[in-house]
Amino acid sequence: AVVGGNISATGDIIRAAIHTVGTAPGISTVSSYFIMVFPDKLLCYADCAVVPNPTDVQLADIAITSAKNFQAVTGEEPRVAMLSFSTKGSAAHADVDKVVNATAMAQTKAPQLLLDGEMQADAALVASVGERKCKGSPVAGRANVLIFPDLDAGNIGYKLTERLAGAEAVGPIVQGLNKPYCDLSRGCSPDDMVNVAAICSLMA
Repeated sequence: AVVGGNISATGDIIRAAIHTVGTAPGISTVSSYFIMVFPDKLLCYADCAVVPNPTDVQLADIAITSAKNFQAVTGEEPRVAMLSFSTKGSAAHADVDKVVNATAMAQTKAPQLLLDGEMQADAALVASVGERKCKGSPVAGRANVLIFPDLDAGNIGYKLTERLAGAEAVGPIVQGLNKPYCDLSRGCSPDDMVNVAAICSLMA
C-alpha cells in the first residue's frame, strides 16, 4: 500500500500508480470515492474527483470498485444505486441511456452485488419513495453506495452534503488500481495522513 501526495500533484501520483502497480484485474478505470460520515450512517459517493464524463463502461467499473472498497473500509454490505435524473424510464435522454447501460454492465460483471438503477437520489435514499418508484428493488430506499453519472454531479453532490448536511467528507480516495495507492492533498494535516493511511490499510 502507498500513501503519497503531500508534496506532489494528484496527476503525478496517479501516473506513478498506473506505471508501477497498474489497474485492478477486469477494471480499466482509475477513479475515486468519498466516505461521507453522518452521525448515524456512512455513505459512499463516487466518482467525485477524477473522471469528468465517464462512459457507460467506466461507470460500471466505478460502481463495482466503489462497492468493493466501501465493504472493505466499513464492513457493511454495499447497496449500490446508479443515479440519474430519471427513475426506471421516467425520462428519455442519452445521459439516461448511459446509466441504464452501465447498470446492465455492472450487473453482468458482478452479479453478486446488490446494484440497481437508473434512479433518482430520493428513490435511492428514501424508503417510501423507493417503494413507490422502484417496487421490488433490492437497493431503492436503502442505498449506501451512490454512483453519480458524471463529475459535475458527484463533485457538487458531495460538497452540498458536506456544507448543508454537515457530513464529514473523507477522501477523495483513489481506486481501481491493482494495489491500494492513495493520494493526499498538498494542504493535508497530520491527521489527514493518518486517516488516509488507515483507509489505505483497510483497502489492502
